[in-house]
Amino acid sequence: MDKIGYDKPLYILPFDHRATFATNMFGLNVVEDLNEEQAKLIKEFKLLIYLGFKDAINKGVPKESGAILCEEQFGAAILDDARRSGYITILTTEKSGSSEFKFQYEKDFRWHIDKFKPTFTKVLLRYNPSDSADLKQRQKTNLKLLSDFSHENGYKFLLEVLVIPTEEQLMRAGSREAYDENLRPILTKEIIIELQNFGIEPDIWKIEGLDKEEDYREIVNAARSRGRIKVSLVILGRGANEEKVEQWLSLGAKVKGIVGFAVGRTAFWDSLEKYYKKEIGQQEVINSVSGSFKKYCKIFSPNLNLV
Repeated sequence: MDKIGYDKPLYILPFDHRATFATNMFGLNVVEDLNEEQAKLIKEFKLLIYLGFKDAINKGVPKESGAILCEEQFGAAILDDARRSGYITILTTEKSGSSEFKFQYEKDFRWHIDKFKPTFTKVLLRYNPSDSADLKQRQKTNLKLLSDFSHENGYKFLLEVLVIPTEEQLMRAGSREAYDENLRPILTKEIIIELQNFGIEPDIWKIEGLDKEEDYREIVNAARSRGRIKVSLVILGRGANEEKVEQWLSLGAKVKGIVGFAVGRTAFWDSLEKYYKKEIGQQEVINSVSGSFKKYCKIFSPNLNLV
């Protein structure tokens, strides 16, 4: 286990969204419904986010800690530029909008990874211990393929886990808020152990924010069990409001083993919507993204000297 893990600071700006743009920005049902003009706009949106990231790096966010999370479909040029520029790159591998993890490029996902040579491969996984045995087996089998390929070929592996509650769990908890506070931390820990026991070895676990410091510690302990001493956590934003994201980051920053965050929509969505409606220009989007990203870096690492 000595080669598994990543324990350096990692501040991620994720903009690998595809289905989210199709449904929430354009009112469509699936990514496949996008027309040529809408697809071109998504590429433009992502470029503006990336330029905001670069601006934040130029204004003090440590280059060795800042990272972009993007996908090939609309972000190929960005991934190429980021790698040439020496940034940490994280490449999404999953099919967008699917409740079950499936590779975007199922038959040749390995070739598509090697094409971009990212620092990290990444999967978004929707998982619950109460899911059917068949569904869990299919997802674990695909995850292990990617986990093994990544480690055998010099890539780090980042796994984002969304613990979607069942109706029974919500009823037992009493509300979504109570589920998030009391039941989700237990389920997250259970999932980490279950996947590790199957041979799936993320270097970084990207988890939903928690409200209690002791819950973060428990999950770090699970992620670092049985000699995985360098495996770490980052906290995802989940599109929550700024106040909630700030709370999650401030709390997580106190816990050893949590090395950073991944905040996307909270950092860029409002400004992109305004740009799409022609209420603001490109530079205003870039400035807004840069400012938001810097703010979250500063919340997590107050000692950073940012312009």
